[in-house]
Order: sequence, then structure tokens, then C-alpha cells
Amino acid sequence: MKTRTWALLLLVAMVLLWGPRLASSPRAESAEPLLSRLIDLPLPGQPSRFDYQSLDPKAKRLYFSHMGDGELLVLNTETREIVVHLPGFPRTTGVLVVPELQKVFVSVPGNHEVAVVDTRTLKVLSRIPDGEFPDGLAYAPEIHKVFVSDESGGKETVIDGRTNERVGSIDLGGEIGNTQYDPASHLIFANVQTTGELVAIDPKSDRIVGRHALKGGDGPHGLLIDAPKRLAFAACEGNSKILVVDMETFEVRQVLPAGEGPDVLALDTGLERLYVATESGIVSIFQIHQRTLEKLQDLHVAPNAHTISVDSDTHEVYLPLKSVGGRPVLRIMKPPSP
Repeated sequence: MKTRTWALLLLVAMVLLWGPRLASSPRAESAEPLLSRLIDLPLPGQPSRFDYQSLDPKAKRLYFSHMGDGELLVLNTETREIVVHLPGFPRTTGVLVVPELQKVFVSVPGNHEVAVVDTRTLKVLSRIPDGEFPDGLAYAPEIHKVFVSDESGGKETVIDGRTNERVGSIDLGGEIGNTQYDPASHLIFANVQTTGELVAIDPKSDRIVGRHALKGGDGPHGLLIDAPKRLAFAACEGNSKILVVDMETFEVRQVLPAGEGPDVLALDTGLERLYVATESGIVSIFQIHQRTLEKLQDLHVAPNAHTISVDSDTHEVYLPLKSVGGRPVLRIMKPPSP
């Protein structure tokens, strides 16, 4: 009886001590949402799936793919108007704007190709044959090459960004997730989902120069590199975890939970805040402290809110949503003012 009494008294003391602190903490479940909705912009087309986005903050343009409708959409982020929606991109996935080339590269799995669009005229300049399922894209500026994940084909396609010609293919040995360029090491990195590796490619030689195990993750797909902090973030679809990878040692520093089915990541460099969009409609929000990631909140946005981008100057967050009230919309959100 004495043991139970002391245990009860200890529990009561802990509640009295920590309860008020927990309730007032911004990390508590009852905390205010860390993103608030500014507007839902109606989008053209059917209520079907969207995919990747690419922002050109200087030109005030957001390029994003309407995968289900096979269209490339272009938003003027200043006026919040859709500039154009271009058809002819069946099952379009990856989108990458390269301002220095005045081009947008678009993965088109329905045609097994990568399309190249002129940012001035918004006309298709070229269609480059690719593999089975072209997906994520990255650009190595020193040598003007575009690298494309052929997800189900297990290869990385190499394109000369100036001539719009396919110049190579690199076998990565498994199903490929997203591909990113690291401006610090001048290497291309790609997640290999089936082997659980982060693979490094030298864009000059188009050769694999490193394979690094992503321990603690299952099915790493999404990838984002924070070059100044020498960190990479990998979103693992299989176990809904975010891996924090040291880009100097390639050790996994942290394994953190995210919403179910994490997909696309976006980094607000001004606020040092990482957003992870998920298939379950949750946006998981993390804060970067030096080289450590802190989970802030799982914010439910809408079903299929799996793609996201952010403008680090305005802090506006862009979420193309498949269906809100039976219609596709672009939800623009923003952190509340301090």
C-alpha cells in the first residue's frame, strides 16, 4: 500500500509540475497551427493528382505538374494568377526550372520522355527520350547537365541542358527516388529506394563515386539537401520516417517520425524550417537548430497533400490539392506573424 501511495503522490507531483508547461508549450498537441491558409486558388482541369513543383523566385513564377491531367501549370506568384496550363505531358511528374538556361525540364512518364519548355515563350522546345518512368530532376550548373531519376528503370538519365540531348545513362542498381544537386560538393545525389542507399554521382564523369546506407529508413524516396549546413533530409515512404544525414560523414544523425507516406520536402531557408508533405494529407513541420532537426507539428491540410514548395522570401507555402469541394485548388499558406 505504501508503495502505491508514494507512486500516486509522485504522479500527482509530476502532473502539477509539468502539466502547465506542456499546455503552454508551442510543441503541445493543442498548439496553434504553424501554417494558416491565405487563399485557395481554383485550378483548371479535373480533380486529379498533382506532383512536383519548381519555383523561380526572381521571375515570380511557380511551375507545377498536374499529373492526372497531363498538364504543366505556371503561376505568377505575385498576382496569384495562372499564366498558362500546357497540355501534352501525360502522367507528368518532375518539374525543374533552370533560369540560366531559360528552360523548364518536365518528366513525362506517359511518353517515356523529358520535355523541355522555353520560359519566355512557354513553348515546347524538345522532347528527349527517357526510360521507363522519368521522375525527379536535378541540374549541375558547372557542366550544364540535367540528371533525371528513371524510378522504375533503376537508372539516372543524363541530359545536356544546352543542346537538349541525352548524353548518358547511369545504372544505380535499384528503384530510384528523388535526385538532388549538392552545390557544396558539386555532386549529384539520388535515393535508391530498394537498396536503402544515398548514391553520389560525379557529374563530370557520370560515374558513381559513393554509396551510403540510409540506416533507419524504409523506402527512401524524397530528398532535399541543405548545403550550407551540410545536411540531407530523406523521406522514407515505407516507415514514414525522416532521416537527417550528415553530408560530411554520411552517417544518419537522426530518425524522426513524419505523417504517413512522406513524399515531397521543401525548405524555407529564411526561417530554417523544413516542410514534409505526405500522402495522408499531413504536412510535418520541423525546425532546424544548427545541425539538428526538431519536430514541431503534424498539420492536417487536405487529402493527398503530398506535394509542396515554399518561397523563402515571402515564406508562402504552395500546396496543389487534388480535390477541395470536388475541384482542384492551389492552397497558399503562411506561418502566422510573430
